[in-house]
Amino acid sequence: MNPYIGHDSQVYGVEEHRLSGGKGDGIRLLEVSNGKGLELTLSPDRNCDIARLRYRGVNMSYLSPCGYVAPAYYDGDGSNFLKSFTAGFLTTCGLQAVGTPCTDDGEILPLHGSIANTPAENVFWREEDGELVTESVTKDETIFGRKLRLTRHIHVSLTENSFFLEDEIENTGGRREPLEILYHMNMGYPLLDEDSVVRIPSCAVRGRDQHAEEDIANWMQMEKPQAGYQERCYYHVFADEKGEASIWQPKLSSGLTIQFNAKELDGFVEWKMMGIRDYVLGLECGNCYPDGRDVMRRTGMLKFLEPGEKRRYRVMVRLYGAEG
Repeated sequence: MNPYIGHDSQVYGVEEHRLSGGKGDGIRLLEVSNGKGLELTLSPDRNCDIARLRYRGVNMSYLSPCGYVAPAYYDGDGSNFLKSFTAGFLTTCGLQAVGTPCTDDGEILPLHGSIANTPAENVFWREEDGELVTESVTKDETIFGRKLRLTRHIHVSLTENSFFLEDEIENTGGRREPLEILYHMNMGYPLLDEDSVVRIPSCAVRGRDQHAEEDIANWMQMEKPQAGYQERCYYHVFADEKGEASIWQPKLSSGLTIQFNAKELDGFVEWKMMGIRDYVLGLECGNCYPDGRDVMRRTGMLKFLEPGEKRRYRVMVRLYGAEG
């Protein structure tokens, strides 16, 4: 116990709030602070994704023009996912689909799936071994259909400015199920601008389409916001299991690094969107590319879970300044 403080939340902790008004009305938010400069806003009503990330009081993430949107507004038709795409630091895409809307194995699949618009259950937090640990369960389960359950732990260090996310996905049904997941992590201003230094130490990179290929020499170069900018996506391949991507803002003397197992999450995407107000850099590790589940099936990249099988994924984020 610290004799100088009356309550732990003077220094660090987790506080639960509810939004009032607008499309976010009623949704729960967990404000997590480690007392060393790292702050996260978690959204339990949206799969316990990370709505905001701050470091030393400065925003690191991107919040889309949609702002906070309650899951009741989700529209699973085609690309209408974008109407409720808060983005934030993390939007989890999947579990039934990632990327382009398509029809696969007789199932009509929307853009990026529905898990990010599904409220989590059994949400609680605890302090344990020098960390603030949040646990949640999100169920993508229905009668006569898919039964996938995502158990999430977010570990926020109390000794350094880092956190990691660990997901366990279980097939609780009786049939073999496709499994797609993409950790759609979104960098925003002021971390992101034309001076940001982006490093992705991949061994190969290709454009998602011809538009991206035409400017592939500048995949790491950020630009000023531009009217009419058309997004560019680049697919990165890593030589071994050490997957990593980082962004550094010299004006802030701050940055962050994302680390993951590139053998398990073998579909890393860099989403470069330099539009006016649509100004965001996605550094996104996943077990597939966002080309649609039908394409992943044809290319042999589609993953499956057998009945009773579990799959675990882990993503680490470290924030740092000029002094370390």
